[in-house]
Amino acid sequence: MTLLEFQRRMAEDVSRPLTAGFMMQEVGPDGSSVAESVANYVKPNGRLSSFERLEIYNRQYWFRLIAAVSEDFPALNAMLGPKRFDELILNYLEENPSTSFNLRDLGAQLPSWLEDHPEFTGAHLDLAVDVARLEWAYIEAFDRAAMPPLDETDLAALQPTSVLALQPHLQLLALRYAAEKVVLAVHKNKPDVDIVSSAVIERKTSRQVRLPKPRRSLTYLVVHRYQNSVYYRRIDRGAFLLLSAIREGKPLAIVVDKAFCQSGLLPSARAKKIRQYFVHAAELGWLIANPA
Repeated sequence: MTLLEFQRRMAEDVSRPLTAGFMMQEVGPDGSSVAESVANYVKPNGRLSSFERLEIYNRQYWFRLIAAVSEDFPALNAMLGPKRFDELILNYLEENPSTSFNLRDLGAQLPSWLEDHPEFTGAHLDLAVDVARLEWAYIEAFDRAAMPPLDETDLAALQPTSVLALQPHLQLLALRYAAEKVVLAVHKNKPDVDIVSSAVIERKTSRQVRLPKPRRSLTYLVVHRYQNSVYYRRIDRGAFLLLSAIREGKPLAIVVDKAFCQSGLLPSARAKKIRQYFVHAAELGWLIANPA
């Protein structure tokens, strides 16, 4: 066996998914004995068989992946409980294996995947998905780029045909629950650090906390970065529609129309709201020049 063949064989065996009991599989995909296969390139020692020696690496590989995702979704972990959460992540990673050198990307598909797997959340599926979406939005907001915001001169020159853009780090969420209450309850019991990705900082497992039980209520959030910290802000439906239309690259005239579709506000009230929306977005540096 050449060195390259050895490396490929070991990589294949080490990355093979664990059993439901988090142990190394004893039978390979082709029905062959894994123990016999491993014995061909791993020597036993006085305490462990070839299979047992490789099983250490197989389990640690998956435990590290599970831990990486757990660090990025602590509120979902707290909500489901460690046992159910670990089972969820193991199944998620089997269907969404790592395709990047960066552990930060492991959880990218978790919110959408969770939506199709209610067996892990039961009656709390919608809340669990909202919590996962919000936690991933925190990571995206921390990691994504920040561009120079529009200044007062830029804003004063805007026309109805002008097309703006939003900061790349800004995340817009329309949630079915006030999921931020669950997320913040967990983060309050974590070390005093900014909300960041596991690729940036290692987090210790927090003690069990009493989680709030928010009622179903349509909630609009902006998750954004300010001075290297991540924050969320609640916004109303009009602001959400306005910011969404800006992100879609619509001209300002259409942006304003979309913000008040199906709204009963009088023109004077709409004008006041529009001013509030743009002043708020400008103060926080959310608006940037369209890169196109």
